[in-house]
Amino acid sequence: MDHEDVEPGAARPVVVRVPVEPVESAVEADAVDAVVRAGALAVRGPRFGVAAQSAEDGPRWRVVVPLTDGCPQLARDNLNSLLWFRAKDDVQDRDERRALLAAVARLESERVNDLTVWGTRYRIVRAEEYAGLGPDGFEQPRPTDPEPVTPDWDRGSRDAEIDDGLVLDPDAPVTPTQAAERLTLRGMAYAGAPYPDDVLADSHRALDTHPDVLLLPATFLIVERTATGWKPGSGLHASAQDARKTLDFSLTYWEPRSRGLIPMDSGTDVDARTLVADGAAAAGSELAAYAEAAERLRAGRVNQLEVHGTVYRIGRARRLLRWGPDGPEGPRPSDTSSHGPDRIHPFQDEDGNVFYGDVDDEE
Repeated sequence: MDHEDVEPGAARPVVVRVPVEPVESAVEADAVDAVVRAGALAVRGPRFGVAAQSAEDGPRWRVVVPLTDGCPQLARDNLNSLLWFRAKDDVQDRDERRALLAAVARLESERVNDLTVWGTRYRIVRAEEYAGLGPDGFEQPRPTDPEPVTPDWDRGSRDAEIDDGLVLDPDAPVTPTQAAERLTLRGMAYAGAPYPDDVLADSHRALDTHPDVLLLPATFLIVERTATGWKPGSGLHASAQDARKTLDFSLTYWEPRSRGLIPMDSGTDVDARTLVADGAAAAGSELAAYAEAAERLRAGRVNQLEVHGTVYRIGRARRLLRWGPDGPEGPRPSDTSSHGPDRIHPFQDEDGNVFYGDVDDEE
């Protein structure tokens, strides 16, 4: 189905893939169990990224900046960098470089949400982050979520990238539980006193302008239990193991420093684990408790532990993206940003030469 065949306010049919492949059967059963356990959904708020579409993509869009940014301007800044570095490192044609740098100039001065550069259309896209809440609180990783055979705890290794290579295709067949979730969440909109009137109006308007939803890959984060619920303790990660690795760093490095147990100016190789191993921290001490918790975390696929009264959990977050006749939803008028557009890279000329300092002086 082409996007031109879909009228505003009309939802697409959801194509279900049947029969389900053997590996997917376990994932399907896992998803059903999660629905049974979850009593409610908690909406954290919007996330932003960048999608691109070329002529050969048809109605599909490719994610080129992951949908993890907290405001639209951060996604614009990431698009700025993407185009600037493409002009610097990947392009040989002066006309193409000139087109890329013209787009960069616009992004430095305008709140651009949609632009076409050298035959490729780029859009700032919006997703909604949410999570399942059950009797036990924030949903944890599911048994069928991908896990490495050998966990990587090396702080120097690079984590997997969220949305890497993700193609947004509203007509791609999905499994029965994915179809059920998409259909169920079509009507999800903000409600209640916590939201300003313009936010509520935009949310309900999106039900008509972008009636379909696509489910994005699950992400994972650290959450901490509070007196009233759960609060995020990290950014989003592509896998539960990457979130555990961040928690390991927090327990051994950041928390001891923030609590004054390790001086802030200590070397990067100094943490709770090394101090305990060297005998510099006594058994049973507050610092040793963090080191012991980190060891428990590394002992297996641990998703929750408690240290000094704080309960840390690896949470499973989900995201949905609304879709309309012209593709994925962009930022809403009520979406705000922490800053405005500005220059974030040195001046680059059409030959790929980079000038540092004041542009006028260089010229």
